[in-house]
Amino acid sequence: MTDPPSRRVAVVNWRDPWHPAAGGAEVYAWEIGRRLAASGARVTFVTARGDGQSAAERRDGIDIVRTGGTFSVYPKVLGWLAARRRRFDAVIDCQNGIPFFTPLVLPRRTVVVGVVHHVHDKQFGVHFPGWLAAVGRALEGPVARRVYRRHVTAAVSPSTEAAMRDRLGWLGPIAIVPNGCLAPPADLIGPAESAAHAAHVPHAGPVGPAVARSASPSLVCVGRLVAHKRVERIVALALALRERWPDLTVHVVGRGPEEARIRALADACGTAGGSGGSGATPAVTFHGYLSDRDKARLVAGSWLHVSASQGEGWGLSVLEAAALGVPTVAYDVDGLRDAVRPGRTGWLAGPGDTLEGVAEAALKELSDPVRHPEVAAACRSWAARFDWDASAARMAALISWPVSGRGEIPPCDQAWDHAWDSADDPPWDSSRESSC
Repeated sequence: MTDPPSRRVAVVNWRDPWHPAAGGAEVYAWEIGRRLAASGARVTFVTARGDGQSAAERRDGIDIVRTGGTFSVYPKVLGWLAARRRRFDAVIDCQNGIPFFTPLVLPRRTVVVGVVHHVHDKQFGVHFPGWLAAVGRALEGPVARRVYRRHVTAAVSPSTEAAMRDRLGWLGPIAIVPNGCLAPPADLIGPAESAAHAAHVPHAGPVGPAVARSASPSLVCVGRLVAHKRVERIVALALALRERWPDLTVHVVGRGPEEARIRALADACGTAGGSGGSGATPAVTFHGYLSDRDKARLVAGSWLHVSASQGEGWGLSVLEAAALGVPTVAYDVDGLRDAVRPGRTGWLAGPGDTLEGVAEAALKELSDPVRHPEVAAACRSWAARFDWDASAARMAALISWPVSGRGEIPPCDQAWDHAWDSADDPPWDSSRESSC
């Protein structure tokens, strides 16, 4: 980005990256926000206040304002913006289930760009009682589509765009602004794949000492331990796969409200605490929170990254694993079908498949000393196509677009657009018309 997109930008998001319950949506909002700040914009990040967090802070050139809790953050943020309604030129309104409905309190001249990671309609019923789930679906669907019908919305993947049109009946313009991927530490990329890495990931820098892949098959699951991630299925997968690979291990990285229940399930199944399989090692190890470097080191030494989620906007952990040369096994659901290139950077369990069966086939394939480095190189090449700078530049164009008076969404930069549309193997249906 060469010119500041707007002088004063507010990013409103449910949480910030330092909130105890932060996830991929927080990474997205922050990475975009700090690049806008670096370009010269004055960025304010307005969010909820978690336990132990200060009400105000400044990081990376961004002013952070924290107010409200899980639900009260919505009216409190709206009240805060209403009191400062003429202070901002643009607002990035991030939807995590429901948006903040910022157009209701802002002047018409203020540019509002919504951000939708994925459609939550089915997930409301997983997390909330029936009446509250119905309220959530109404706010996400008919109410939101009316409030935002004159504003551009950034969807993070083609799956999200399609779901917004098909399941929410979204009326406004949609542009795709995907997650980026930070380059992994150089010393976590293996020298065995250095030639392939250099060929597939230009400008990635030197390849340093490797984290050796585990001798026995090891799987890793990275993400928040919440109901819709269905991590309990990873426990069942560990139990099933240990019948063939007695020394197989599964590492669960993350924390969340479902942790106690999933740990108890693993104990009951005999897969945790060293009691599973041959007894030499536990089948499932729960690591809780890990630093970015420790998490990357654990992922880099694994054979497979596994997700049992019922749907994502994209699946940032998939891209982060791919950057380390580790493929993913997941269900063929929204978001994950965009983040995984089947047969190249991972495998998807479709109708009639089981996660255990697909994971077993993947492990057999990765046991091949020739096939494994091919998959690792393809993973790194795929991850290198997604760049936070490019995504932030796209967002900058969107928050400047209505001010410029153009009649249509500014076109994607063609070089960046090619990053996700490969002629030899499109990662998704490239025949479908896109708003981008």
